[in-house]
This record gives sequence, structure tokens and C-alpha cells, in this order.
Amino acid sequence: MSEKLIHDIVIIGGGPGGMTAALYGGRAELDTLILEKNFHGGQMVSTNEIENYPALPDTNGIELSNTMLEHAKKFGAKIDYKGVDSIEIMEDGVKKLICGSDEIFTKTVILSMGSTPRKLNLDKEDKLAGRGIGYCAICDGGFYKNKVVAVNGGGDTAVEDALYLSRLASKVYLIHRRDELRANKTLQTRLFDSGVEVVWNSTIKEIKGEDKVQSIITVDKTDNSEREIEIDGLFIAIGGIPQSDLVNDLVELNKQGYIVTDEDCKTNIPGIYAVGDIRVKSLRQVITAAADGAIAVHAAEKYILENH
Repeated sequence: MSEKLIHDIVIIGGGPGGMTAALYGGRAELDTLILEKNFHGGQMVSTNEIENYPALPDTNGIELSNTMLEHAKKFGAKIDYKGVDSIEIMEDGVKKLICGSDEIFTKTVILSMGSTPRKLNLDKEDKLAGRGIGYCAICDGGFYKNKVVAVNGGGDTAVEDALYLSRLASKVYLIHRRDELRANKTLQTRLFDSGVEVVWNSTIKEIKGEDKVQSIITVDKTDNSEREIEIDGLFIAIGGIPQSDLVNDLVELNKQGYIVTDEDCKTNIPGIYAVGDIRVKSLRQVITAAADGAIAVHAAEKYILENH
């Protein structure tokens, strides 16, 4: 083991939590490596406008993501674009990460794999994905200029999507299964002033169209009445699925699959931490993920001093 390179911190996932952890790890002069299987930034890169990150009132996801990574690199953190297949705990507490044919050793692990969009699981949803059905209005909204679109959901993301689309599309529907929204009050006020039509107490029963989306059938939960709404596009914004399969037999998860941590982002396994959207928390935003990254490194540094 002594002949192998053992990192101080390996971060799995390069979202805002992971990149902030890399920044803090590098600045603490810890050997810090990010492993990212797709692209750095996570879901943040699909956000066209970020207006609630302190001191950066006019930025976007791609810009902020690139800046975060360069900031982390400035202090010596490294990034390798590869996925992790499994994690093993060695007898001396060192963690072995299996990445295909490669083995990576580290004293601590910070889990930052994020989440993926939840689907409606309707017929034709997969078939028409990319042909009228999307999960990122910021990414694909430009295709619907002067067209009719619908958003399914009632939280912050759904309302933000509807507001963004209202500046492009000729008509926007927001389909929500309840009689009130879960989004914050500021967003709700903007929505009600935007001209977006909210279809209350309704779920989507069917998506119609062969080569592209043509309409949706909604069902009113109060009286079971059905309505057909002709649309060109449907954006589904009903939450995420935590990408915790890698550790579902290793660390404690809640029933939804989110990683359980304490206030220091510690999991139930010493030397393993979780940050950002993948952990149990009340607010999932770029700034809360970034805060998690700083907190996790503080805890990891203390663990390394005490155990290695």
C-alpha cells in the first residue's frame, strides 16, 4: 500500500458542491481529486440565469461552473473525467475506488453525484424525449419560440421553467396536481403576473403524437374531467432522483435514496461525506451545495489529522 499514491480527498461528482470542496481541499494543501463521469457543473450548467448567488447577480450555469473549476485548479485541485464503479474500505481505513481497470486510493471520499430528473413514466415519454418532451427548459426552450408549451410540476424549478418559457413561447401552461404551488412566494408572484395559465388539481394522463408531441390529456382530480391541450412541447419538472446507487450498500440512505448525513456532511462511515443534491436537506440550491463542500472538507481535514 505504501507504494501506491493515496490522495487526501477524492470527490465523486463535479457539481457546485464537489467543485467547492475541491477549492477548499486544494487551499488547505490537501491532495484533492475530482472524478466526474460526464461534465463539470452538474445540473447547474443547464441553468440559463443564476440571480441568487451572492455577488454574481448576472451569471449563468456554464459561466459559474467554469469559474468554479478554474478557482479549484488555482489551488492545486485536479479533475479526471471518469466514473466510479465501486468503493471498498481497506483495513487501514483507506478507501479504494474502482474505476474500470483503474484503482484509486484515498483517505477520504466526498460524494457529490447529484440527482437526475424524475419522469412521469407515461407511454411515449421515452419515445418522444427530445422530440417535444424535455427535462431542461433552459437547455431546450429556444426550440419553442412562438410555440405552445406546457410545464408539469409545482416547485421552484417548474415555476422557473414556466417563467423562462413565457419569454419565448406564445403560450405556456403549468400543470400542477394540487390547488397551490410549492414554489417560493417571489416566484409565484412573478408567475401569476406572467400570463402563464395554471391548470390546477390536474395530472397528465396521456401524451399524444407519433413523431413529435402534439397534445396532452389532463385529468382534473376534483371531478375526473379530461381536457386535451394542444402543445408543441412538454417540460417535466417534478423533482429528482438521487444518484446514490454507487453507495446504496455502503452508507445510510433515507427511503427516497438520499444520503443521510449530520450537519458536518458526515455519513455513517468514517471518512466518507456527502454534499449537494444527493444528501438529505431542506433546500437544494447552488449556494447550499457550495456550503456543503466547504463544510465537508473541514470535517475531512480533521478526520485526516486524527486518523492518518
